[in-house]
Order: sequence, then structure tokens, then C-alpha cells
Amino acid sequence: MEIQQFYYDNKIVKKFLYATLFWGIIGMLVGLLLAFMFLFPTITDGISWLSFGRLRPLHTNAVIFAFVGNAIYAGVYYSTQRLLKARMFNDFLSNFNFWGWQAIIVAAAITLPLGYSTSKEYAELEWPIDIAIALVWVAFGVNLIGTMMKRRQRHLYVAIWFYLATFVTVAVLHIFNSLELPVSALKSYSVYAGVQDALVQWWYGHNAVAFFLTTPFLGLMYYFVPKAANRPVYSYRLSIVHFWSLIFIYIWAGPHHLLYSSLPDWAQNLGVAFSVMLIAPSWGGMINGLLTLRGAWDKVRTDPTLKFMVVAITGYGMATFEGPMLSLKNVNAIAHFSDWIIAHVHVGALAWNGFLTFGMIYWMVPKMFKTRLYSVAMANFHFWIGTLGIILYALPMYVAGFTQALMWKEFNPDGSLVYGNFLETVNEIIPMYWMRAIGGSLYIVGFIVMLYNIVVTVRSGSKVEDELAEAPALTRVSKKRVSGETYHTWLERKPIQLTIFATIAILIGGVVQIVPTILVKSNIPTITSVKPYSPLELEGRDLYIREGCVGCHSQMIRPFRSEVERYGEYAKAGEFVYDHPFLWGSKRTGPDLLRIGGKYSDSWHFNHMYDPQSTSSGSIMPAYQWLITDEHDRSGVQGKMEAMVSLGVPYTDEDISNAMESMAEQALQIEENLYSDPDFVKSYEAGKQYAKENGNDFVEMRDREIVSLIAYLQRLGTDIKIKDNTELLSENK
Repeated sequence: MEIQQFYYDNKIVKKFLYATLFWGIIGMLVGLLLAFMFLFPTITDGISWLSFGRLRPLHTNAVIFAFVGNAIYAGVYYSTQRLLKARMFNDFLSNFNFWGWQAIIVAAAITLPLGYSTSKEYAELEWPIDIAIALVWVAFGVNLIGTMMKRRQRHLYVAIWFYLATFVTVAVLHIFNSLELPVSALKSYSVYAGVQDALVQWWYGHNAVAFFLTTPFLGLMYYFVPKAANRPVYSYRLSIVHFWSLIFIYIWAGPHHLLYSSLPDWAQNLGVAFSVMLIAPSWGGMINGLLTLRGAWDKVRTDPTLKFMVVAITGYGMATFEGPMLSLKNVNAIAHFSDWIIAHVHVGALAWNGFLTFGMIYWMVPKMFKTRLYSVAMANFHFWIGTLGIILYALPMYVAGFTQALMWKEFNPDGSLVYGNFLETVNEIIPMYWMRAIGGSLYIVGFIVMLYNIVVTVRSGSKVEDELAEAPALTRVSKKRVSGETYHTWLERKPIQLTIFATIAILIGGVVQIVPTILVKSNIPTITSVKPYSPLELEGRDLYIREGCVGCHSQMIRPFRSEVERYGEYAKAGEFVYDHPFLWGSKRTGPDLLRIGGKYSDSWHFNHMYDPQSTSSGSIMPAYQWLITDEHDRSGVQGKMEAMVSLGVPYTDEDISNAMESMAEQALQIEENLYSDPDFVKSYEAGKQYAKENGNDFVEMRDREIVSLIAYLQRLGTDIKIKDNTELLSENK
């Protein structure tokens, strides 16, 4: 038998490990800053690129794609080579994967704070970066599958199956959710609108959690937990059931993010049914992971690596029990839009993703640098302070969520809301926000301790070199099943067939849910009174997206008595047919805005954006002074309208050619409305005098960004004319 010598590429693993640590601390510090913004809302006042709405997507993208993404690559590149007994297929592709991914992260870190955002959750990056993501991801997939083709280990271990499913599914999700029509170098509109856009987005959003934050980490669990425990996987048969049932069921569950929304009931119910089923494969994986430690629990007491992995798997079990529970309509009615969801997400992120990454790093670094971990005591300290941080983060957020839901829904005997002022519910949970900030701080302290521990360990070790290995060449066997070989055993040595079957498994659910919603018109009944946005309103909507307002405000009133009483008539599917993208939101830090149009005067909105506390005492909304002072460049509006026409919005040629005049007329009307407020006139004239004295150009109010935003806000919800109760009663007599 021919024994071949080759080298594992450890240098690429080292690069991804360093990137994991670097971006991890940055992403978490941005998250901590956001947590303190709930307590000190004026902390970054006047600095547009440090406002909450722009930093929130930076935090989520940094933690998911920079920290977790680099950790996935580090673990996959390390384990794949050893499981397949082969160096990665192509060194150029490995390095292209690394440097391309870092360039994407840097591009996100620049564009998101500057306000270049699609507003679609976990997919906020604009179209040029989306193309770059697709190219880098395909390079990763080619490298992965190419390595399988030149492997020296015939059997494809379960971790490899999860890596394959991750590659295929993320590619499909990213491409279909990112279909957008470019308007300029950093501006685009989603090709989907309203209800359809919401369904595609949460098909992507839920499965980004499933196939970026879950399946690759399950693959890493199946490799690193047995290695750290020095025990075989508990049940190989269970791993087969776990894999196929998980990837087939998960893809259907996206609509549970849209329960009681304007999404058709049949799609909502499908999402609920498959979400409930999801608990079985998820817990099967958790059980397989924990029972792998049978006979090794004595090591857990002393080995910090195993401690992290045990809590990670337990966190995965908790999150995957809670997910199906939250998909039940009666539970979702309470939890959705509240801080309960924030707690749920962070149990998964901090425990499952964070702790498994930490355990993996503590295991890999000493081996790669041929040394011992500098301090086991520091690693144990990291474990305990990190665990305490998770508890102090999650539990107060659960309490905050329950408190919000109960206060939002409480009625007086006369039928009025007990807490009619939304700010009462905000002020009630401020102590919980303090606890969250403390918990997050402890978690980051643990990360910094790990960072120091790893740096000293690396310095005490040897330089990372490519590792010499040897294995016999793979001999050819029948392409067909051999005698006594089960079908799945045959499949486990066929990477192309395995990839094809995994692709089919994940496509079925998406096709069944999305295709009818897009093609069958009866799913979205049209409403004749709903018209396209005026040019100024369209520009104002883009400012709303730029400032990340959707991160705190929803535009989806569910058909509950409490919401209709508080916000107005519940949302209809036909209201959103011209919304590219949809802006339903997923969290209410502030009240819903779907029916805000006409509720307040133009000057109220002006004052509210300049100083929220002046109109809403106790508000934790930050100020947006730059909207008040900055001139609004509206020169691209005709190009935007032409793009909208391509997407099916019925602007006429006359509408487009008269866009500038239309904007000037509407902006002038808003300016006149503002002049009717005596207090506004005083401040306006004072500003004019200040500009003159300092030699600055004075921007007329009608040309400022705030006017466009006011136009959009005053339009919201006004297309639907709802009769009040007295009219309905008189008609019924």
C-alpha cells in the first residue's frame, strides 16, 4: 500500500483564528455601546455615523459574519483537512477566502455607519458587497468540495455533511434574498415588495441563523467535542437522523417570524407546523453531543475546554426548545416585538456560538503552536465570568419582554388602555437594561482575559508551520453499492451525490412557500386607494432606511384589540405592494408607525427629531440633528422612480419628468406648515442670522433632509380610510 506524505495548511487556520479574536472584540464592544445607548441616549448625539440606527446592523453583522464567520472558517479548515487526510484543494482559494472575507467585513464596517443599508435584517449590505460575498463564498465551496475529491479518507464523517449543507444553503439563501435592482453605486431596491419581500427576507433571516449559526457549528461540535473528550460520537445513527431531518425541516420555519402579520395564513401555519417539528432533530443533536461525554465527565471538572463545550451544547438545546415554543401563535402573540426575542437570540449567540468558539480556540491554539495553554486558571475564570455574563444578560431581558407584553395588553374596566403612553412601558424596563449592560460587560471581560491568555500562549509556542502528515492513497472501489453496504454508507463516500441530495432537501420548503406567494395574486389582495409614494416621500423613505429607524419601530399592526386600540386599524397585505423593501420591523423599542401619518403636526415631527425629549418626556430615542441642518440631495429621484417602474410601481412618464417640481411643491407646503409654529419661526430666523454672521451658506428649510422625512412619516397609513365606530353603528341600524 502506497503511503503518501503531505502537509496540512495550518497557516490559513492561524489567520482565521486571529481574525476571529480581532473582530470578536470589536463586534462585542459595539454591542456594549448599543446597550449603554438605552441608558444614555445622548451619548453620541450629533454624530450621525455613531447613531443607534446605524450601529445596530454593524453590531449584528460584525458578530455574525466577522466573529462567528471567521470562527467557522478556522474550524472548518482545521477539521476538514484532518477528516479527509488531505491539504485543502487550493492554497490560492484558501487565501482568497481569507482576504476576501476580511475585505467584505471592512466594507461593511465603513458603509453601515455611513448609512448605506438595504434595511433587511442580517442582509443590510448593499449590492456590490453582496456580489463580493457570493464570490468569496463560492470560492470557499469550491475549495471544500475540491478537497473532498482529492481526499485520502474514503468515508465522509458527519461534520463534513454539515459543512456541505452550510455551503449549499447559504449560497441559495444569499443569492435569492439579495436580488435587488441597483440605482447607484451604493443604493438598490429589493426586487420583491411588501408581503413577498417579508417572506423571502425571513426565509433568509431564519435560515441564516439555521445554516450560518447552527449547521456549521454542529459540524464543529461533531469534530471538536469527541476530540476534546477523547471519546467517539455517542450515536452515528442518531447523527444521520439529526442531519437529514434538520436540514429538511429548518428551511420551512421562516414564516414563524411573521405570525399575525399580513402574510397569508397558510404560509404562517406551515411555518408553525415545521417549527414545532424542529425540536426533535435539534434535541437529537444536543443529546448526541452531551452523551458523547459519557465516561468523560470527570474531565469536565478540570478542563475549561470541555466546560465551554458543555455549556455551548446546553445553550443550543435551550435556544432550540425556545424557538419552536416562540413559534406557537399564542406564545408569539406575547413575545414578538418585545425584548424576549433579544434574550432568545443572545442565549444562542453568547452560549452556543460564543462558548463553542472559545472551547475550540482553547483546544486548537496549544496544538497548533506546540505548547501548553498559558493559564488554565484564567481559562476557568473566563468560563465562569462568561457564564455569569450570559445569565445577567438573558434573564433581565426575559423579564423585560414579559413586562412589555403585559403592559402593552392591559386594559381598564372602561375598555381603555392602562398604559396608553408607550413611554410608560419603556421607563418600566430601564432597570433591566442596566442589568443587560452589566451582563454584557462581564462577558467582554471574559473575552479580554481569553485574548491575553491566547496571546501569551502564542508567544511561548513555536511558529506555526504546515504540519507533515501521511496516509495511504485512496484506492478505487465500485461506484455502485458493494455487498453489505447500506445506502447511506454508500452516500457517505459520494460527495457530489451528497451535495445534490442536501440541495434538494433544502429547496423543497423554500419552493413550496415562496413560489405561490409570488405567483398567486390572491395571496396579496390589492387596495385601489393605495398609491405609489410621491417623489419627496420616496426620498424620505430612503432617509428612514438610512437612519435605521426600522431597528426600533415596526410598521405592522397585528389584529389584536390592544394594538388596534393603541395604533389604529390593523395592517392589510395590499398596503405594502409598493414597498421595496418592506419595513415591518422585528422589535418595538418605540411605538409602531404604520398609522402615524396625520397624527401629529409637521412641527411636532421636526421637534421630535431634533430633541425627542422635548416632545416625549422620558424618551430614550437619540436626536437626529443632522437631519435638521443638512441639505438633502434629491437629484437622483428620477433614477429611483425609473427603477421602481422596472419593479412594477405604476409611475407614469409624466410623474417622472415632473418629479423635481412635485418635490419642490410638497416641500414648500411642509415649510409653510412649519412656519405656522411661532417657536419654529424664532429658531429658524436665529439659525439664518447665525449662518450669515459666520459666513456660511444658509440652507432653506424646504431643501433640508428633515422635510423629506416628514413627508414620508405624514404619508404612513393614510391610504386606508377607516370609518370610526359611530359611523359603523349608524350604518348597522
